[in-house]
Amino acid sequence: MKIIAVFLVFIMCALSFVSCGNVAEVLIVESSSEIYSEDDIDSAIYTAVSYFRLHFDGCTLTEIGYAGDDEIEGYREFAVRNGADEVIVLTSKFDVGTSGGDGSLNPNSTYTGWKWILVRKLGGTWRHVDHGY
Repeated sequence: MKIIAVFLVFIMCALSFVSCGNVAEVLIVESSSEIYSEDDIDSAIYTAVSYFRLHFDGCTLTEIGYAGDDEIEGYREFAVRNGADEVIVLTSKFDVGTSGGDGSLNPNSTYTGWKWILVRKLGGTWRHVDHGY
Protein backbone atom coordinates (compact mmCIF):
# COMPACT_ATOMS: atom_id res chain seq x y z
CA MET A 1 0.00 0.00 0.00
CA LYS A 2 2.85 2.37 0.85
CA ILE A 3 4.42 1.76 -2.58
CA ILE A 4 1.15 2.65 -4.32
CA ALA A 5 0.85 5.88 -2.32
CA VAL A 6 4.43 6.86 -3.16
CA PHE A 7 3.80 6.04 -6.84
CA LEU A 8 0.63 8.19 -6.91
CA VAL A 9 2.47 11.12 -5.30
CA PHE A 10 5.22 10.76 -7.90
CA ILE A 11 2.68 10.77 -10.75
CA MET A 12 0.88 13.83 -9.35
CA CYS A 13 4.19 15.69 -9.02
CA ALA A 14 5.17 14.76 -12.58
CA LEU A 15 1.81 15.97 -13.91
CA SER A 16 2.13 19.25 -12.03
CA PHE A 17 5.30 19.97 -13.98
CA VAL A 18 3.64 19.15 -17.30
CA SER A 19 0.53 21.24 -16.82
CA CYS A 20 1.81 24.71 -16.13
CA GLY A 21 2.40 27.97 -17.90
CA ASN A 22 5.62 28.21 -19.86
CA VAL A 23 7.87 31.05 -18.66
CA ALA A 24 11.20 29.65 -19.83
CA GLU A 25 11.94 32.31 -22.44
CA VAL A 26 10.01 35.35 -21.23
CA LEU A 27 11.46 38.71 -22.25
CA ILE A 28 11.61 41.19 -19.37
CA VAL A 29 10.91 44.62 -20.86
CA GLU A 30 13.10 47.13 -19.07
CA SER A 31 11.67 50.44 -17.90
CA SER A 32 12.43 53.11 -15.37
CA SER A 33 10.36 54.57 -12.56
CA GLU A 34 10.48 57.54 -10.26
CA ILE A 35 8.27 55.63 -7.79
CA TYR A 36 9.83 52.17 -7.69
CA SER A 37 13.40 50.91 -7.68
CA GLU A 38 14.62 48.32 -10.16
CA ASP A 39 14.48 45.73 -7.35
CA ASP A 40 10.84 46.67 -6.59
CA ILE A 41 9.90 46.17 -10.24
CA ASP A 42 11.90 42.95 -10.55
CA SER A 43 10.25 41.44 -7.47
CA ALA A 44 6.79 42.37 -8.79
CA ILE A 45 7.66 40.76 -12.13
CA TYR A 46 8.88 37.63 -10.32
CA THR A 47 5.56 37.44 -8.44
CA ALA A 48 3.50 37.77 -11.64
CA VAL A 49 5.65 35.29 -13.55
CA SER A 50 5.32 32.77 -10.70
CA TYR A 51 1.54 33.20 -10.74
CA PHE A 52 1.45 32.74 -14.51
CA ARG A 53 3.50 29.56 -14.29
CA LEU A 54 1.16 28.05 -11.72
CA HIS A 55 -2.19 29.17 -13.16
CA PHE A 56 -1.91 29.58 -16.93
CA ASP A 57 -1.70 25.97 -18.08
CA GLY A 58 -0.94 25.57 -21.76
CA CYS A 59 0.07 29.23 -22.18
CA THR A 60 3.48 30.76 -22.92
CA LEU A 61 4.46 34.08 -21.40
CA THR A 62 6.54 35.94 -23.98
CA GLU A 63 6.93 39.48 -22.53
CA ILE A 64 6.36 41.26 -19.23
CA GLY A 65 7.34 44.65 -17.84
CA TYR A 66 6.39 47.61 -15.70
CA ALA A 67 3.45 49.55 -17.16
CA GLY A 68 4.86 52.90 -16.03
CA ASP A 69 4.31 55.41 -13.25
CA ASP A 70 1.32 57.04 -14.97
CA GLU A 71 -0.56 53.73 -15.10
CA ILE A 72 -0.67 53.40 -11.31
CA GLU A 73 -3.13 56.26 -10.79
CA GLY A 74 -6.09 54.28 -12.11
CA TYR A 75 -5.34 51.33 -9.81
CA ARG A 76 -4.71 52.89 -6.38
CA GLU A 77 -8.06 51.59 -5.09
CA PHE A 78 -6.68 48.04 -5.39
CA ALA A 79 -4.22 48.83 -2.59
CA VAL A 80 -6.97 50.23 -0.38
CA ARG A 81 -9.35 47.32 -1.05
CA ASN A 82 -6.62 44.81 -0.24
CA GLY A 83 -5.26 46.44 2.91
CA ALA A 84 -2.04 47.51 1.23
CA ASP A 85 -0.11 50.75 0.84
CA GLU A 86 1.32 50.38 -2.67
CA VAL A 87 0.15 49.13 -6.05
CA ILE A 88 2.12 48.29 -9.16
CA VAL A 89 0.84 47.48 -12.64
CA LEU A 90 2.66 45.27 -15.11
CA THR A 91 1.78 44.54 -18.73
CA SER A 92 2.46 41.33 -20.58
CA LYS A 93 2.07 39.39 -23.77
CA PHE A 94 1.40 35.66 -23.91
CA ASP A 95 0.37 32.94 -26.32
CA VAL A 96 -2.47 30.53 -25.63
CA GLY A 97 -2.18 26.93 -26.76
CA THR A 98 -4.87 24.73 -28.25
CA SER A 99 -6.49 24.08 -24.85
CA GLY A 100 -7.37 27.72 -24.24
CA GLY A 101 -5.58 27.73 -20.89
CA ASP A 102 -8.22 26.98 -18.28
CA GLY A 103 -10.93 27.23 -20.94
CA SER A 104 -11.58 30.95 -20.43
CA LEU A 105 -9.03 32.09 -23.01
CA ASN A 106 -9.25 31.91 -26.81
CA PRO A 107 -7.31 28.87 -28.04
CA ASN A 108 -4.40 29.47 -30.43
CA SER A 109 -4.32 33.21 -29.79
CA THR A 110 -2.01 35.90 -28.47
CA TYR A 111 -2.98 38.28 -25.68
CA THR A 112 -1.18 41.64 -25.60
CA GLY A 113 -1.54 44.41 -23.04
CA TRP A 114 -2.60 41.91 -20.36
CA LYS A 115 -2.30 43.67 -17.01
CA TRP A 116 -1.12 42.34 -13.66
CA ILE A 117 -2.07 44.26 -10.54
CA LEU A 118 0.00 43.62 -7.43
CA VAL A 119 -0.11 45.25 -4.01
CA ARG A 120 2.03 45.31 -0.89
CA LYS A 121 2.47 46.97 2.46
CA LEU A 122 5.22 49.61 2.37
CA GLY A 123 8.43 47.86 1.32
CA GLY A 124 6.90 44.40 1.83
CA THR A 125 6.36 41.49 -0.54
CA TRP A 126 4.24 41.96 -3.66
CA ARG A 127 0.96 40.06 -3.77
CA HIS A 128 -1.02 39.36 -6.97
CA VAL A 129 -4.61 40.64 -6.63
CA ASP A 130 -5.92 40.83 -10.19
CA HIS A 131 -5.09 40.43 -13.87
CA GLY A 132 -6.71 40.93 -17.26
CA TYR A 133 -7.67 43.82 -19.52
